[in-house]
Amino acid sequence: MRQIDCKTITETISNMFLEACLHLPEDVLEALERSRVQEESPVARDVLDKMLENVRIAASEGIPLCQDTGTAVVFLDIGQDVHITGGNLEECINEGVRQAYDKGYLRKSMVRQPFSARVNTKDNTPAVIHTEIIPGDKIKIAVMPKGGGSENCSRLTVLPPAKGREGIIDFVVNLVEESGSNPCPPIIVGIGIGGTTDKAMAIAKKALLRRVGEPNPDPEVAELEREILKRINNLGIGAMGYGGRITALAVHAEVFPTHIASLPVAVNIQCWCARRKEATL
Repeated sequence: MRQIDCKTITETISNMFLEACLHLPEDVLEALERSRVQEESPVARDVLDKMLENVRIAASEGIPLCQDTGTAVVFLDIGQDVHITGGNLEECINEGVRQAYDKGYLRKSMVRQPFSARVNTKDNTPAVIHTEIIPGDKIKIAVMPKGGGSENCSRLTVLPPAKGREGIIDFVVNLVEESGSNPCPPIIVGIGIGGTTDKAMAIAKKALLRRVGEPNPDPEVAELEREILKRINNLGIGAMGYGGRITALAVHAEVFPTHIASLPVAVNIQCWCARRKEATL
């Protein structure tokens, strides 16, 4: 049984959120640069240029990529042969978030009692934590500072199974069209299909951790991703809603078996500033 001290997890979480808020992942940057080449609209190209300049300034001057430094979302794949010592895991994660948002002067956006007083927690906690148990003696950690604008465009539905593939495509494409410029395109679209409603939402968000444009290993799902991406980019919304060919950088779908009477479909949209960081302890 391998032991990992909670202090190590706290330090790792803190460093990861600081890094994620200041430096765009290389695959996202490359996708934006490709979009700049492919884009035909002069206005959209200018917007993409501003985004790329924003990325360079944030990295060189050590300032956040976006003023909305997001909800602190944490994914943990915990090896079944790991023993966590020295504290409560959830508290250690929140301490890491607390330290990162204080040290980095990152905006604190979390409020308590969301339907009434909405008093700011003042340290961006609590984090939203997703945990899975996996074989092995390591902990895989992924963090995602998730901005409110794109998160607000997320949706869930349960389609009649007879709607099938076309029903899924229509639901996703119509949602992107209705969202327009609100999620700050060019976006990445995470889709969860199957399971229960809560499972579909969880895998839709986890799909956003995939490298931009990396297809699902299932050929049928990969073809669905390509079709949805094509239809989204035919909408003409473009970068920040100014019109253009590139509305989405990628569509990532994950699928889970479901009940014979159900077809849950969840969509979690990520903005162009697709911040994330991964580490293994």
